[in-house]
Amino acid sequence: MEVQTENNTKKRKAYVHLGFRPLEAAELVIKLNQLLANYHVHYQKLRNFHWNVKGGDFFDLHEKFEIQYNQAKVNIDEIAERVRVFGKTPYSTMQEYLEQSEIKEVGTNLTATEMVNEVLADYRILLEHMVDVVDSAIDVGDIGTQDLVNTFIKNIEKSHWMFSAFIQK
Repeated sequence: MEVQTENNTKKRKAYVHLGFRPLEAAELVIKLNQLLANYHVHYQKLRNFHWNVKGGDFFDLHEKFEIQYNQAKVNIDEIAERVRVFGKTPYSTMQEYLEQSEIKEVGTNLTATEMVNEVLADYRILLEHMVDVVDSAIDVGDIGTQDLVNTFIKNIEKSHWMFSAFIQK
């Protein structure tokens, strides 16, 4: 990977395999934990929506929300395990998730369209946190985290497109 230096020359950044300095790892873990907290609240919202969606869109959204929460569950596990790779402890309590998450809980009486709009808003927040993680990973040469989160980004962008198309009936 090439990086631009202050005097506008390019230099090759060396691959680092778990040779991160403590401050580098700490910054990555903070950002990963923030993403984890947001993802977990999002996951619970998707389960809420899966269980409580009503109306003419029930069958489509009930199934789609289940697909989304199953993928979120896998991603949450990947993020937590990535934190463990750095020898740190991932957030793991509902209290930590709710305190640290920008994404907030909602009730059960939303319309199908309101649920989809909530999911879209969550995607925007998740994407912001994902980009922060990727930027930090790039800064320290952490290709593993960068690759992991880039995959999440591609999937969220596709889901965002699909849910956006759904509400444009």
